[in-house]
Amino acid sequence: MAKRDYYEVLGLSKSASKDEIKKSYRSLAKQYHPDRNKETDAETKFKEVQEAYEVLSDDQKRKAYDQYGFAGTQAFSGGSGFGGSGFGGFNGFEGFQADLGGVEDLLGSFFGSSFGGFGFGGQERKNNRGADLEFNLQIEFEEAIFGIEKTVSYKRDAKCDVCNGSGSKNGKKITCTTCAGKGKVVQVQNTLLGKMQVVNTCPACNGTGELIEENCLNCGGRGIVSAKEDFKIKIPAGIPDGVTLRFEGKGNYGRNGGVAGDLYVTIEVKPHKSLERKGNDIYLDKEIDIVTAVLGGEIEVPTVHGDVFMNIPAGTQSEQVLRLKGKGGPKFRERGNGDQFVKIIVKVPQKLSSKQKKLWEQLRGT
Repeated sequence: MAKRDYYEVLGLSKSASKDEIKKSYRSLAKQYHPDRNKETDAETKFKEVQEAYEVLSDDQKRKAYDQYGFAGTQAFSGGSGFGGSGFGGFNGFEGFQADLGGVEDLLGSFFGSSFGGFGFGGQERKNNRGADLEFNLQIEFEEAIFGIEKTVSYKRDAKCDVCNGSGSKNGKKITCTTCAGKGKVVQVQNTLLGKMQVVNTCPACNGTGELIEENCLNCGGRGIVSAKEDFKIKIPAGIPDGVTLRFEGKGNYGRNGGVAGDLYVTIEVKPHKSLERKGNDIYLDKEIDIVTAVLGGEIEVPTVHGDVFMNIPAGTQSEQVLRLKGKGGPKFRERGNGDQFVKIIVKVPQKLSSKQKKLWEQLRGT
């Protein structure tokens, strides 16, 4: 099946910002995640979304894709690079040792690689960092106002305790037969510059040059196991809706001794039945009877600090806004509280008794 344009996959235009790309990815990844979506093509779409995000969220890869389409991203595949062997057939340039200055940077910006045939040398880059994890956490309106500590449970790839992440039953390893212990294999690829010999990470040993002699029975040689994690999250007072908190090293454990990824928790604040929050301030619509509006008085109103009495001045008009100073929520990462604003809604009676009607008519006549 032909690949779809990455922008089309994420439902974005080519001018989309990084934030827009990230937001669309999160939404679509959640929609098509195989654990949630049981449709037959969900996994395919999930991988398609991941691939699109991987390219468009990276400035170098996005630049190459915008200029050359899918061809521009070929050399990024697998995160591999051009290692210590030469190009061996790249337009007759074998062994070319001239100082090309910025050409290495230019090619590196597109291919993320080292070009041994040009004398650039360099060690192949390996990145065994574990994947980041993310999920949304719903909290109550008052919990967001005053802060709270939550214990969350989630699943992640953790280091196998039996083999300490090595994947080996007895700690012994043998030389990889696929790459002869080099950790790299040479492949010929068609690129924008013609045919090139590309040095890729060995798929058999993942670049280590070694294979496990006997797999760990607990993790099957992977060095990682699926584990349930219970983690306490301290949510600060006054946190806004939609804020994402980052917890370093709480994502998936990296293979072959790689560091763990991070955990991203996006806070979703549940709405209140009557109060509305805008920044540090709280807003409330409050109905009063027409007599109180005309003559003034005192009414009881709810706040995040409990019910309080508020003075209604005589002659208060409908939709007039009154302020309760300091009765809003605590300011996020600042001192003090916001305010509460109460919009008065004057309730006009629709049905009157004969006595009430007579009184209103008398008022109209005065």
